[in-house]
Amino acid sequence: MRLSADLLAFQGRIGHQFRQPALLVRAVTHSSISSPTRPDNQRLEFLGDRVLGLVMSEALLSADGNASEGQLAPRFNALVRKETCADVAREIGLGDVLKLGRSEMLSGGRRKDALLGDALEAVIAAVYLDSGFEAAKVLVLRLWGQRVGMVDTDARDPKTSLQEWAQARAMKVPSYTELGRDGPDHAPQFTVEVKLDNGEVETARASTKRAAEQAAARALLARMEQLND
Repeated sequence: MRLSADLLAFQGRIGHQFRQPALLVRAVTHSSISSPTRPDNQRLEFLGDRVLGLVMSEALLSADGNASEGQLAPRFNALVRKETCADVAREIGLGDVLKLGRSEMLSGGRRKDALLGDALEAVIAAVYLDSGFEAAKVLVLRLWGQRVGMVDTDARDPKTSLQEWAQARAMKVPSYTELGRDGPDHAPQFTVEVKLDNGEVETARASTKRAAEQAAARALLARMEQLND
């Protein structure tokens, strides 16, 4: 199989030349355009998720020989979560080479976190099957770059951190309210408010409801901690 020009260029961006080009083609094929003769990337995504997890587990243990499991777990989660994978995918232009069905393209599929993250995990699996674990490890560490060394010591989800902060002060779980959604269907913007028992609120705006909730929680927690210092 010969790769198209865009996939040849993508190979160059990730620094891996496939001995089995069909693996790369499958890795960038979304289920919205799959067929019996054109398998999608879902099985590869399943495998890639595990390969990524092993690479990151090794990397974190190597980076900090004194960290406890309780410290390592949130760092691991921050490095492998879908949003991080999607950010890496954008940096290498993965969205530009995805093979999508018409409906998925019209709905902005090339920019969706879930779709990009899954496709990146599929690419990792494709490299693993093509050239083995060491090649996949080299790829992951190169693409993640400084993220591994710079991941926050406490990289918990900000919603979790805010909830724990509130409960430690005998408050109820913070409440989240979607205040609005605007923009085109393929690129919506969500505005979310988070509120504490004590009446303190923050709002945030992002391209997904979850991201807006996280941003609002992060801002409110930072303000509460500053006020208590």
